[in-house]
Amino acid sequence: MENMIASPEMLEAGSISKTTDAKRALAAEPKPEGQPQQVAAAENLYLIGRPTLKQFIRYVRGHAVDPPAEGALTAEWQAAQSVVRTLEKEEAGLADNPPIRKMGLEEYESFLIEFFKDPLVNHGFNTVPTEVAFVELDRMVVYQKHIDLCFARELEGKLGPAPSEEQILKTCLPYDHPQPPVKWSRVHQNKYVFMSPSNDLRFLGIMPMQSTHIKDYPPPGNLVGVVGIAVGFGSNFLNAVYAEKRLILNNGSHRAYALRRMGITHVPCIVQHVSSRDELDLVAASEIRRDADLYLKHPRPPMLRDYFNPKLHKVMPVHRRLEQVTVRFEVEENYVPAL
Repeated sequence: MENMIASPEMLEAGSISKTTDAKRALAAEPKPEGQPQQVAAAENLYLIGRPTLKQFIRYVRGHAVDPPAEGALTAEWQAAQSVVRTLEKEEAGLADNPPIRKMGLEEYESFLIEFFKDPLVNHGFNTVPTEVAFVELDRMVVYQKHIDLCFARELEGKLGPAPSEEQILKTCLPYDHPQPPVKWSRVHQNKYVFMSPSNDLRFLGIMPMQSTHIKDYPPPGNLVGVVGIAVGFGSNFLNAVYAEKRLILNNGSHRAYALRRMGITHVPCIVQHVSSRDELDLVAASEIRRDADLYLKHPRPPMLRDYFNPKLHKVMPVHRRLEQVTVRFEVEENYVPAL
């Protein structure tokens, strides 16, 4: 646990320094130019120019309600790629050395004490050195290619036109873990299906348990062990990986987009400091791991500010979809020779 972020005891000892301009960092500023207008019931924003032409066309065909002709999509992609090449020269190094400011003890002590009580914080962010800090949204590298504009609009509606600091803190670091709607049922003897409108629904792993872990549920027999197949949602904290002098948004793209669209420039975030590619493989999202050089070495990688550049994204009506996770298991009972 030596790499864990500050605990309540550390707070009392004053190990987190005061950030004098933290409140100013949350102040709203004018919205970025070129932001999308009021969105329809189901619309997605998709970054173009960096994903390959094949990826772009495949995404539009698979999601758009009325996909344009391939020639029109190719022309859009080529125009965006030309903008990307210009940015590679004019904004080379823009993602390097982004500012990271610690959260001040005096201003945020009560919030941080409650935040550090969350077991998902203590068990989910103890692999590499980690801190809670304010980050500048426009300087963050992103790997998420699409934004669900309907969901982003819902977030803005919940926050209102002038969200308080407490609202912003709990939006970025929701230690109470509000859960999206989800339904699940048994569809066969060895098959269960989970469904949710949230694309954060996922397989969480296997949970080997003892009979003592099962409470208020009548056992079907004299238990010797239980294998739990866990399905649920991630910790859902806004978090980023700091590696090779760049800050990559690891989770929370929709909240980051919604907050920046509202004019908020700096937000609280869990920052995991990575010192090697091996450590990156442990804590970064799979897409970051697959193409690490794009996000860490490219002179001008995809950045959150690109979501607001009309020359670098395509907004399209899309079919609504539900995330589905299917769990199947198999049991074998055999007699084997005794040794």
